[in-house]
Amino acid sequence: MNLLIRILITAGLVMLIANFLPGVKVESFVQSIYVAIILGLLNLFIKPIIILFTLPVTILTLGLFLLVINAIIVLLCSNIVGGFHVESFWTALFFSIILSVLQSIVYKLTGGEE
Repeated sequence: MNLLIRILITAGLVMLIANFLPGVKVESFVQSIYVAIILGLLNLFIKPIIILFTLPVTILTLGLFLLVINAIIVLLCSNIVGGFHVESFWTALFFSIILSVLQSIVYKLTGGEE
């Protein structure tokens, strides 16, 4: 049940960000649910592999390269999910930062665990 609530919260945040951030388009709420699920799966399976391969760069940049990895994950999700489009790398970077911050705030307010 907790997972379903987190997916729905993330889907709502994706819709909210898409309405305010130019360059991000989501066709419907159903598409944003798909985005939330695919982002979760990419973060679970693909992101650790990318982090492992880019560990020296991540260490050199004191972890800031993780922002680049997050943007790459968002762009990959944009290529996988039809009806979700992110125009550029910079838009994906801003999208991932805003989504992470809003998720942290909402999960803290709802009493969910990080």
